[in-house]
Amino acid sequence: MESPSDAKDRDAKPKVAGEPCSTKSTVLETGAAMTQDFSPLQNVCAHLNAFHAYAADPTRFVEANHYCGHLTGEVRQCLLYDSPGPGARLIGIEYMITPRLYETLDQTERRLWHSHVFEVKSGMLVLPQSSALVPQAAWDKAETAEMADVVNLYGKVYHLWQVDRGDQLPLGEPQLMTSFTAAEQLPGFEKIMDERDKRFPGCDWRKKREMRAGLEEPKTHPDSDYTWKKQ
Repeated sequence: MESPSDAKDRDAKPKVAGEPCSTKSTVLETGAAMTQDFSPLQNVCAHLNAFHAYAADPTRFVEANHYCGHLTGEVRQCLLYDSPGPGARLIGIEYMITPRLYETLDQTERRLWHSHVFEVKSGMLVLPQSSALVPQAAWDKAETAEMADVVNLYGKVYHLWQVDRGDQLPLGEPQLMTSFTAAEQLPGFEKIMDERDKRFPGCDWRKKREMRAGLEEPKTHPDSDYTWKKQ
């Protein structure tokens, strides 16, 4: 089992090919940060953590930290990283849309998208709290309100870097991923959730599952979550 100190070391020193950044690069990056406009990144307003399975091989899964922003009231876009640390690797992207927009897609396209119902209701999907200034009770209430929206959304996600197999570079073609729709799809579900929670103070997936029990569970479209339906 990975300890919190192991997790911090992993976050700070990801296994990536190449020599360390030079002093010149660091100076240039510092200058750019002071003089350039990073408006698209400033649109990020939420950090979510969950797990994705490979659509082509759902026995493989990856933990993903989502940094998301709204494009409209019905479209969100997320950058996915393998950790929340400063040396995190950008491993993929995810788009989330409302059921209304999902219904406009053709069947082939709809089968690429997944639901978030199980992720939300089980406590798998969390918004890690990074500031102790907000009381836990207030954070839990705000998170549950956010989950009331997310539970209805459909997501389409591609991973570009297969970190689970130890790749030091983003090799191969983008991989379509999917969410889990039942605990038994992820062997060792409870242990994996417990280990994840240890890395994020205040996270307790069992408690979140209880708090979200009252959230209305939407009926998902039969074309979504196609990975599991074709098994």
